[in-house]
Amino acid sequence: MGEIIEFPSNGSNGRGYLAEAAGGGPAVIVIQEWWGLVPHICEVVDRFAAAGFSALAPDLYRGATTTEPDEAGKLMMALNLDRAARDMSGAIEALLARPATTSSKVGVVGFCMGGGLALKLACDRADVVGACAPFYGLIPWEAAEPDWSQLQAPVRGHYAELDGFFGPAAVAELQATLDGLGKDAQLTVHPGVQHAFFNDHRPEVYAAAEAEVAWEMTISFLSSALG
Repeated sequence: MGEIIEFPSNGSNGRGYLAEAAGGGPAVIVIQEWWGLVPHICEVVDRFAAAGFSALAPDLYRGATTTEPDEAGKLMMALNLDRAARDMSGAIEALLARPATTSSKVGVVGFCMGGGLALKLACDRADVVGACAPFYGLIPWEAAEPDWSQLQAPVRGHYAELDGFFGPAAVAELQATLDGLGKDAQLTVHPGVQHAFFNDHRPEVYAAAEAEVAWEMTISFLSSALG
């Protein structure tokens, strides 16, 4: 359904996977897991287009992908955060400029590493991010801790009860932080599921029922927030 496009990224070119609803729709940025811009993320972009959105997933690894956890960890920790921030901002501007885009702001959805980056992007680009939906988002780089005070968009996050990376205690801490700042945030812990429960390319952790619940909640949230 979609295609790889290039877009300006602060003096260089970024790239990403784009899919647009027939007749156009609100803008959604999809941010990858630590595996890279793999088929699962492209399929998520296609699902957003089928649900009536214009969606773009920037390729933060610039072509690199892996299926090996050790290699994925190395790619994640080697990620140039300044370049990633430029690529995400460039993707926002490119998507908002598309004729098929019907919203003036973007929703941001991310998974694992991308969930953490989605939250950071919502803080860094509060001017154009109108909704944020992180899935089991974690921020593994100390330098990438968001300035939560800058957050303006509502947040509807999805987390896993059995997550060994960002479990219920960490979710409760983040919820308390955002509540203390008066932010509009609702972080849902899905029962009985593991980290990456939304990833249907990983049958060892995929949980179809809770994944569908999270998807329907996200579609409803983005439709309401973006119009």
